[in-house]
Amino acid sequence: MSASATGVGSLPGGDAREAAKTATGSFEEFPYLPELPARGPGADMIGRSLGLLVDMYAHVEPSGWRISDRPGRDTRRARSWLGEDLDALEEFTQGYTGKLKVQAVGPWTLATALELHGGEAMLQDAGACRDLAGSLAEGLREHLADVRKRIPGADVVLQVDEPSLTAVLLGRVRSASGYRTYRAVDRQVVEGALRDLFAVHDGEVVVHSCAPEVPFGLLRRAGATGVSFDFSLLTEREDDAIGEAVESGVKLFAGVVPGTDGPLSDPGGSVMGVRKLWRRLGLTPGTLAESVVVTPSCGLAGASPAYARAAQAHCVRAARSLADNPE
Repeated sequence: MSASATGVGSLPGGDAREAAKTATGSFEEFPYLPELPARGPGADMIGRSLGLLVDMYAHVEPSGWRISDRPGRDTRRARSWLGEDLDALEEFTQGYTGKLKVQAVGPWTLATALELHGGEAMLQDAGACRDLAGSLAEGLREHLADVRKRIPGADVVLQVDEPSLTAVLLGRVRSASGYRTYRAVDRQVVEGALRDLFAVHDGEVVVHSCAPEVPFGLLRRAGATGVSFDFSLLTEREDDAIGEAVESGVKLFAGVVPGTDGPLSDPGGSVMGVRKLWRRLGLTPGTLAESVVVTPSCGLAGASPAYARAAQAHCVRAARSLADNPE
């Protein structure tokens, strides 16, 4: 059993073909659809996901993304870039069979990033959050169908990006003025919205967050089959939740390779922490390769193109080291 590796989502630069070539060339067994935020608003992860919404639209204001009554230039641009990225990916995955990951921002992070007409985040309006989650689910269903049609041999893995999830649960999201925070959203409401969203996909659903205190237990209960996180932010407080998740079959997408330029350790050193975690949890080393996917710690948009390529190649070597020497 070989451990696998994949990317998180974003890459530097603005050339869709170059990005698709990198994502499919680095991860021959688990490529992904790259995002290129350097192109501008609409190519960023929030803008791209707002472009997927059905019957709900957004445009860019100086303060960020704001709800609109009709689709405008920003929506059209987001959709056109996504189309360009899918065309490029399709070109480099002719005849491909195997896992393929696509990413979209989840409803709770979108609700913190999308402003209502008055300038406050949608997060403060429970009804608007419900509408947003429903619109996103509909849009994702269409997007996934399009990906399967373009790359019929792909076993599509859906990654839902929720970096603001912990802040939403703990009432740490700042209001427009910055002087107060929005009330924490009830855990059951959060879990229910995620469960409904995950249900649009009948394959693997991975939730990604590179924030501290990832709610492993909540994500497992909502039906996530994998959790993607920045390994360096883990503390032993999360041990029990991670142990339960792994034992119930949840895969850990361990972000062990830094997302910005710096020296890369040897591949075995990169996954040393994962081996230690396994020992601490009392899990059998033999299960490491099937339970762990090695990734960069976060998206690579802030890296240089050369480092982004090196980091992705490093993930593949680190995964191999994990499979060869799980002890």
